[in-house]
Amino acid sequence: MIKFKHAIIAIVVFIGHFAYSQTSTVSGVVSDDTGIPLPGATIVISGTTIGTTTDFDGNFTLPDVPSNATLVITYVGYEKMTVDLNGRTSINVSLVQDLEALEEVVVVGYGTQSRSEVTGAISTIKSEDITAIPVTNAESALQGRAAGVIVISNGSPGTAPEVRIRGLGTMNNSSPLYVIDGVISNSGLSGLNPGDIDNINILKDASTTAIYGSLGANGVIMVTTKKGSRNGVVSVDFDSYTGVQFVTNRYDLLNTEQYLNYATEAFGFTPNTPASKSGLNTDWQDELFTSGLIQNFDLGISGGGENSNYRFSSNYQDQEGAIIGTGFKRYAFRANSNFTVGRLRLGETLALSFNDQNPEGGLNSGRSLIEHAIKMAPYLPVYNSANLGGFQGPSSSNDGQDAENPVRIQKLRDFSNKNVIINGSIYGEYEILDGLNFKSQLGLIYDNYLNEQFTPAYNQDSENTGTGTQVYANIVKNTGINKDIIFTNSLNYNKSFNDLHNFELLLLYERQDAKNSYINNNSRNFLSNTIKELSNQDANISSATTKYARVSYLGRLNYNFDQRYIFAASLRRDASSRFGANNRWGWFPSLAAGWNLAKESFLEDSSFSTLKLRGSWGIVGNDKSEDYTYTTSLSPNFNYPFGGTNYVGVTAEGVSNPDLKWEETTMVNIGLDLGLMNDKVTLALEYYDNTSNDLLMQLNLADSFGFLKNYKWSNVGSVQTKGFEISLGYNDYEGDFTWSANLNLGTSKNEALSLGGLDQLVGGGFENENLTRLAVGETLFHFYGKVTDGVYQDQSEVNAVFTANPSQTAVQPGDIRFKDLNNDGNINDQDRTILGSAFPDLTYGLNLSAGYKRWDFNAFISGVSGNSIYNTNIYDLEGMPRLFNAGTAVLNRWTGPGTSNTVPRAFGSTQNVSASDRFIEDGSYTRLKNISLGYSIKGDALNKHINKLRLYISGQNLITLTDYSGLDPEIGKPNNNSNFEVGIDRGNYPQPKSLLLGLQVSF
Repeated sequence: MIKFKHAIIAIVVFIGHFAYSQTSTVSGVVSDDTGIPLPGATIVISGTTIGTTTDFDGNFTLPDVPSNATLVITYVGYEKMTVDLNGRTSINVSLVQDLEALEEVVVVGYGTQSRSEVTGAISTIKSEDITAIPVTNAESALQGRAAGVIVISNGSPGTAPEVRIRGLGTMNNSSPLYVIDGVISNSGLSGLNPGDIDNINILKDASTTAIYGSLGANGVIMVTTKKGSRNGVVSVDFDSYTGVQFVTNRYDLLNTEQYLNYATEAFGFTPNTPASKSGLNTDWQDELFTSGLIQNFDLGISGGGENSNYRFSSNYQDQEGAIIGTGFKRYAFRANSNFTVGRLRLGETLALSFNDQNPEGGLNSGRSLIEHAIKMAPYLPVYNSANLGGFQGPSSSNDGQDAENPVRIQKLRDFSNKNVIINGSIYGEYEILDGLNFKSQLGLIYDNYLNEQFTPAYNQDSENTGTGTQVYANIVKNTGINKDIIFTNSLNYNKSFNDLHNFELLLLYERQDAKNSYINNNSRNFLSNTIKELSNQDANISSATTKYARVSYLGRLNYNFDQRYIFAASLRRDASSRFGANNRWGWFPSLAAGWNLAKESFLEDSSFSTLKLRGSWGIVGNDKSEDYTYTTSLSPNFNYPFGGTNYVGVTAEGVSNPDLKWEETTMVNIGLDLGLMNDKVTLALEYYDNTSNDLLMQLNLADSFGFLKNYKWSNVGSVQTKGFEISLGYNDYEGDFTWSANLNLGTSKNEALSLGGLDQLVGGGFENENLTRLAVGETLFHFYGKVTDGVYQDQSEVNAVFTANPSQTAVQPGDIRFKDLNNDGNINDQDRTILGSAFPDLTYGLNLSAGYKRWDFNAFISGVSGNSIYNTNIYDLEGMPRLFNAGTAVLNRWTGPGTSNTVPRAFGSTQNVSASDRFIEDGSYTRLKNISLGYSIKGDALNKHINKLRLYISGQNLITLTDYSGLDPEIGKPNNNSNFEVGIDRGNYPQPKSLLLGLQVSF
């Protein structure tokens, strides 16, 4: 009997196992509740990691499915659905929208908020917008994407752009704070692969930035990198593009025949060298510019289950510059993962990047490659094998000795900036009680750099007159390590009462410790042109180490009643090692309120899906100053005379200031958010008024103090910045044809309220003059110079201006006539006035997207208006202070009465090239930043293994509308990062155009 029972059980188990092991191929369609197919929906066999995703028409096919299996279907923004097959092989599924999941979540300081509960000014940039344009620095992808954000890019590959949020609020470092996955980054987004970014949130007002206290006055850029999903499916994404970039604009320069005639007629002598008689016509601009290859490859693997997710990615980018010898390479790797064990959540982010930049050479000498290309005599050849080094340059003043062979500068030397960046964090979060969480996070930013330059001995002077010669090899090796460790502990409590009263309370402690050290070395080698190592020959070595520490305490309360009435408050207390003992601690409060009118009963059945009024006030700090400015340092090798003999000693360099503290900005913001027809139409309006006080400035000391540094750092300056921002969008995603248009506008007006008792501050030097000025009651960093009034045609016109100095002979007919603004009968620095500002009054961006079935199209336009550019290239093209090559405009120079009223005589008065509106041009431009056309391929055989395959072509910077006469109206970041230098075109690296072919595949 027992054996019989065992046999029955065995048969039942066998039949059950056989029944379960019967498998078949299941297919179907996933759509929404209106019947529109959902591409990319995930279908997984419950209890396994086996699954697939729908194709572009919502179809799916899943082989080897047990006949009694349960399928789990998920799609972003829709409620999860489970389907029992019960032997079926074909199913059609309609998913219902999850209204809570559809609520947009934005990243704010130390947390997230739903968009409807945000009381501050936040702009969000999505992943597809970030990767739409091929950039080496993620900051460049922000250009034109958010109202009030100014991005000034540099065409040189690998060079970070200058980013400003809501104009200038300080006379010093105006860079925003960067936060990557919750970790503060003092090196911006350097080394971050744009393809790894999920979204960027830009925090612009006190409600959102005061959370960062002494760090947030210039705005905050929050970066969230991509994570894996928890749908149980492993996804593989491959994205690549390749193409070329090039510069098409050229200055119209003199050819050889024109140059020889110009030298004879304008300067009275004719070049008489073998090169000048060769008949050669070298186009130095064509020799300098080239077509550079761009390649980019991204590979990502992501996945996860109910209790974990992960994403691993790698990136290789190789960008050759549009100027010979320039380029950038990056190898990047990232690993993000999160795990949940009961009430405990653990996670990490780790990014590693290897960067190698070949920058533009010659900048240390104060002259750009483009300046050299303008000035080089056209009859000179590029190469000369008889010369040491193999290049040719000027041999006499007749050849224009101001110039150097720009091709030699780029090709003969080895110049590289390499660094390794590690950016990572680990965190643990424990849910103590329902809604009460404790989180601890440790973050690290590590940057190890090595800048090397090797220039061998050379002689580009074939006549051996001593021009353009270096008799030794020069070796430079500068290396350093920048390290930041940030430890953050927070306690967060979320609670709702009666589904009406919603509270969020955050308490936080944070400590940051930074250490920066460097060693700079250079030496010379007179014996070898091949050894690139340092020696003790004419060696020079220096090193320094700085340390920085910050301690912060934060409390934040968010409350809303029924999501209609919103209140937010925060209070942060910071201490920074950069400031004096008397003012090391500071308080940074903020208050904000909002009213969601769209949730009121009287608007229940209206077209308003969003209608919210909001306002905020707060005080935010800026501690982006040099370390140890509050104290004085000691300087060795100081000579003390005793009894007629100098003795070497040590002295204090300057005066300490124990009262030194951070700059403080009081921010006021009023905003309106509007959405119609389920946010098909959106509008955001902002007005802001920021006043910055206690700005750090150097106050001059009397020479009688006897210090090496004749200034003292003090908190004395004050600035006001105000403006409007508009974001307007229309999005139609229904039907076969979809399209959207999103426009953003931002204005900014600033004024210097105080300079600590000083009348003005000047900077931006050029040809022994300052071009830029700060003055109380005026816009910051405006250009300052004389106003032209044509060209003197005869002596009577000269005498009519110089009534107080009729005997002067420096200014003659043919020279530039300037307006005597103070009517003193003379022309001097007292006749200088404001000529314009480098900072635009208006910035804008327009993003247009359209799709029809498998085709997609995008055009992105950005621009600025109301800014000026000081074009120093006009000095080289039309200045004619001495002989070097020039622009063809000099052929129409003044040679007698009535011949020209714009271009003066050659070799004229030094006033002709003094700072004036002769060099000022309108810097406004509208640029087609990106245009792309893509096609998604479909096929049954293809879709069985591939979820997405898209081919596209794109072009960048193909059309620029501007009145600027230079190569590019977007004048990039100055080398010394001084605001005095912004908008001065010294032959800056222009933005190249590019054409790309791309491929995107998802498995």
